[in-house]
Amino acid sequence: MLKSNVSHFYFAVFFLFSSLIAPLAHAEEVVVYSARIEQLIKPMFDAFTKETGIKVKYTTDNEGALLARLEAEGKNTPADLLITSDVGNLWAAARASLLKPVQSNVLEANIPAHLRDPEQEWFGLSIRARTLIYNTKKVKPSELSTYEDLADPKWNKRLCLRTSKKVYNQSLVAMMIAEHGEAETEKIVKGWVANLATDPLSDDTRALEFVAAGKCDVTVVNTYYYGRLMKKDPNLPLAIFWPNQNDGGVHVNISGAGVTRHGRNTQAAIKLLEFLSSDKAQNLFADVNMEYPVNPKIAADPFVAAWGSFKQNPMNLVKAGELQTTAVKLMDRAGYQ
Repeated sequence: MLKSNVSHFYFAVFFLFSSLIAPLAHAEEVVVYSARIEQLIKPMFDAFTKETGIKVKYTTDNEGALLARLEAEGKNTPADLLITSDVGNLWAAARASLLKPVQSNVLEANIPAHLRDPEQEWFGLSIRARTLIYNTKKVKPSELSTYEDLADPKWNKRLCLRTSKKVYNQSLVAMMIAEHGEAETEKIVKGWVANLATDPLSDDTRALEFVAAGKCDVTVVNTYYYGRLMKKDPNLPLAIFWPNQNDGGVHVNISGAGVTRHGRNTQAAIKLLEFLSSDKAQNLFADVNMEYPVNPKIAADPFVAAWGSFKQNPMNLVKAGELQTTAVKLMDRAGYQ
């Protein structure tokens, strides 16, 4: 009888121990869907694994494909965390109920309120400023002032823009609608179209190349495209101008992340998200793509910091998502292709 009781005791202990360690074993891997390419995310994931012991398994693809995949997988998704660029994509994921709210004192302390979702479903991890770049041989900085001023006739046949089909410009116009209203913003965008030196271009790099070649004098791009080009050829006649410093501030956007609604390792995903906002990871996350750390305590890479400081627009970026459809329709009416 004693032997039987001892056997039952050891079985109970084994069962209890197994039930305790099972969640820990499960939590040793977090699955990430990322619209950022491998070379931009792997260094942070490696650092996270080194610090926590939690492995990171990741899949990379474009934003649309990842959102479609999450929707199709539903409750069966293996993904615990979604990383993507532009707040419009994060907002779309939240609106489609693909993300869940996260309460984290760490994230609230590290990420300014205007760069995270008011409902706590997504969080910025790096900042990309969408600013003006001009040809130093054809434009004096004193000629430049605001995004809105690019609609002035003085810029006739002098402006280049990336296509309106890209979410970056959609978000910029959406934030302008939030600031100026739809009617005033439509006037501005029509002015931009009237001042174009060429049809809208396929990407920011092409727009910069056109400005450098003198085919137009000024354009609007994300700063990291400027950084990439200037690293290749520092002698290009290009310079940054920070617009709207006397009113709203420079339009900024983010790359960011959210914890998936149906992920299996929510706590591990939150740990990774918190890590990516920390002092240790912020420079890794921002510097590799010449972006700005979202954590205001962290200095930008010296190459990026050399472009000068600027006031950013403090309006919450959720507006870029909420007004994106309105922005797309407005640009279409304005003839912005």
